[in-house]
Amino acid sequence: MIWLTWRQFRVQFLVVATVIVAAAIFFAATGPGLLDDYHRWSTAFIQNLGYQRLNPLLYQVGIVLLYAVPPVIGAFWGAPLIARELETGTHRLVWSQSITRWRWLATKLGLTGLAAIGIAGLLSFAVTKWSAPIDDAMNAGQDSNTYLPRMFPLQFGARGLVPVGYVAFAFAFGVAMGLVVRRTVVALAVTLTVVILVEVLAPSLIRPHLLTPTESYLTVTQDNIRGFGMTGPNGKILQIEVAVGAVGAWKFYDRTVDKAGKPVSSLPNWVIDCAPGAPPPGIGSVSFQGNASPKAAACYQRLADEGYRQHLKYYPANSFWDLQWREFGFFLVLALALGGFSFWRIRRDLS
Repeated sequence: MIWLTWRQFRVQFLVVATVIVAAAIFFAATGPGLLDDYHRWSTAFIQNLGYQRLNPLLYQVGIVLLYAVPPVIGAFWGAPLIARELETGTHRLVWSQSITRWRWLATKLGLTGLAAIGIAGLLSFAVTKWSAPIDDAMNAGQDSNTYLPRMFPLQFGARGLVPVGYVAFAFAFGVAMGLVVRRTVVALAVTLTVVILVEVLAPSLIRPHLLTPTESYLTVTQDNIRGFGMTGPNGKILQIEVAVGAVGAWKFYDRTVDKAGKPVSSLPNWVIDCAPGAPPPGIGSVSFQGNASPKAAACYQRLADEGYRQHLKYYPANSFWDLQWREFGFFLVLALALGGFSFWRIRRDLS
């Protein structure tokens, strides 16, 4: 049974595994050079990276690969694994032998699933290790318009354990979808769509609820204001945005509240004095650094006097691995639940 599964699966495995292993080897080979640059340039590390071509490109490639692997695994490994057998009817030949349905499914899930998790873990380890100098520099407070701290959504999903959790979920979902629809192309398309949507929506719908966030209420000043989060028609200011004040933290909630602590739907017209210039018409955002003019200083003082503050929720930089384990565990549980559904489905509903 193991040999049969390998023969059916080997083409998909060799194609994907060759790309991932080659990428992991390349990251492993170039990583020591990036680490040497980090030690040599110290506080100017991020600035000097801007003069290079290869390392900034590899940084982006690593992120793209780790977001591409889960939908690829789910769609091209998981979805056809059972759907192709059901579509062609070859499953009946196996079941007519001494192989039980559960053993047949367990062998396929075990061999292919472990291979998927293994190569995803290899790539994630290589990229996480390679990116460590850049992540350390950003967490130390070095400025950059190109790189972001590893707690930020895009970077967080391409580091550590989270990509492995996504792959486990994607594979299990693909297998379950194949069992439900029994059509390879349909299962592939649905799996690809759902896994991409999960990767896009997880940072806003799942991640903020996995840990108890750090909360704070900040008075708006010319040092911490970063812009108007939203402006309505005719330049009406709806929200203010401020800096979280913690290096490397991920801020996922930033609302203006009144003196009673209740979120406000819009701010008085005089708040425009806090900005260097009036916001443009229409709905949008305006970003700026604090204005030190006397008019702006009076505006900030009035905000404080009338009790307006910013209510922030964020994850600090030191919660990275705790959050990684939580999100990995969340998707691993989903994968196990989908695996259990697959065993139930093949036992009860298929002939």
